[in-house]
Amino acid sequence: MKKLKLSALFLISVILLSIGCTAQNTNINYSDMSNWAYYENDDTNKTCDVFFICPTVYMGTNNIHNMELTDEKTKADFLGATNMEKGIYDDNTRFFAPYYRQAALDVYTMDPNKSEQYFEKAFEDVKYSFKYYYENCNDGRPIILAGFSQGADMCIRLMKECFTDKKIQEQLIACYAIGWRITDEETKEYPQLKFASSENDTGVIISFNSEAVNIDNSLIIPKGTKTLAINPLNWKTDSTKADKKLNLGACFTDYDGNIKNEIPELTGAYIDSVRGSLKVTDIKSEEYPPGLDIFDNGIYHLYDYQFFYRNLEKNVQTRIDSYIKSNGR
Repeated sequence: MKKLKLSALFLISVILLSIGCTAQNTNINYSDMSNWAYYENDDTNKTCDVFFICPTVYMGTNNIHNMELTDEKTKADFLGATNMEKGIYDDNTRFFAPYYRQAALDVYTMDPNKSEQYFEKAFEDVKYSFKYYYENCNDGRPIILAGFSQGADMCIRLMKECFTDKKIQEQLIACYAIGWRITDEETKEYPQLKFASSENDTGVIISFNSEAVNIDNSLIIPKGTKTLAINPLNWKTDSTKADKKLNLGACFTDYDGNIKNEIPELTGAYIDSVRGSLKVTDIKSEEYPPGLDIFDNGIYHLYDYQFFYRNLEKNVQTRIDSYIKSNGR
């Protein structure tokens, strides 16, 4: 019996190594569907899969700095925040979104030497849940990674550790890591991190961070940092200005994913050549307050996907079509 158990453990280890990274058992049982906000594994006729990582909803307490999966109220907020963005990605796709012990909002105000342990704990859950999905449900299907804010950070970490193998790289349609920074130095250190250069390239990262013209420092892009970005209105990576007429629709959604207000041509935008941030034009910052104390007025982090909802929705389909055409699927 002992020999059988050891053989089974060896087999599991081989499976977990098969996509290029290792993951500890985080004590979260991802075969239990209650640990998934979404696990849409039934409709195999849909073109591809979306693996979505939720943004920060857990505020934290004095002594608990990672969301607990027994916290039903925060899990409800987690599901709601996922629903707010789900409509961008889930047309003709299967949608997978794990609950994970995300780092609390207050972690972002800590010294990095202290805060990283909480992000690492969150990432172990993300990594383990992705492995569970990949080994039990993916079956070679094309993948879209998507996440906002902390979720975007987790997407980039996932690509660094789990997309080193050519096979899984070839399955990636795109990684929408919106609302987090990624630097040129990172793409040089990790060759699998390829940044988007147009509206239809695949196997690439799409990222941007919205802010007012006058902003020169933020928690997401500290002063002196330059992040990579692509403009979701004209899909250029230079400073070419995009007129608000290119904005197909800003959509403001609720926790059920319903669009409560849609405004076509709300904003224009251009990429700042120094910071790499996405400068948003044609609106007043006081009309779109940051909503969180960790952000100054004029930092539009909470609106990154809302301001450009319809353009993102269209682009997801454009990249799926491009991937299918290139790969003969």
